[in-house]
Amino acid sequence: MKILVVEDEPDLGASIVRKLHQEKYIVDWLTDGDEAWYCLETSWSSYSVAIFDWLLPGMSGIELCKRLRLRSNSLPILMLTAKDSMADKVTGLDAGADDYLTKPFGMEELLARLRALQRRSPNLQAPELQVGNLILDYTNYAVYCQKPDGNKAVINLTKKEFHLLEYFMKRPNSIVTRDQILTHLYSLSAERVSNVVAAQVRLLRRKLSEHNCDGLIETIPSMGYRFNPTNAN
Repeated sequence: MKILVVEDEPDLGASIVRKLHQEKYIVDWLTDGDEAWYCLETSWSSYSVAIFDWLLPGMSGIELCKRLRLRSNSLPILMLTAKDSMADKVTGLDAGADDYLTKPFGMEELLARLRALQRRSPNLQAPELQVGNLILDYTNYAVYCQKPDGNKAVINLTKKEFHLLEYFMKRPNSIVTRDQILTHLYSLSAERVSNVVAAQVRLLRRKLSEHNCDGLIETIPSMGYRFNPTNAN
């Protein structure tokens, strides 16, 4: 899952990002409201949740909420602010925020509120995703291959490989481009070498082939890749 964090306090922003990384989230961290809006306009669909500070350079967190909701965008939003009056909370919620967390706060409370937002989201993520004989277990962050005898073999994947396989499995039989995969797998600040997608796909294919799952990820020349579950052995 990818989260957009817009927080201009360096220490707090770094702490939030560090905690989210520990929980295996992919995170884009921005410190300016105008930059955040540009990012949301171009790739909002890659995010599962957004965390906005109220007061930001450029566009405020409140304005970001309003603009998203005016476009009927249902991205779940958690608002962070030092404003703790009832009137301020009402203002934030009326602007379109789904939840409100007053500074200072504990990181465990932040994580709990994110989990609650995910549960309330119309695109609620099920505990498992199964396509063909592959099963992604979100609870244990594990991947299994269902064998003909009913047993399940564990496929040991890295964090990036897990997210890449998830991306493919959510789009069976659809062609996805290198740029789409880059946007999904990597934060804006990450260094993106030219062959990183090809390298990740190659590593994932190798691990799938160890469990007789050859041919699941097809290369479509000049276009990208396609996950074809009918090719599973």
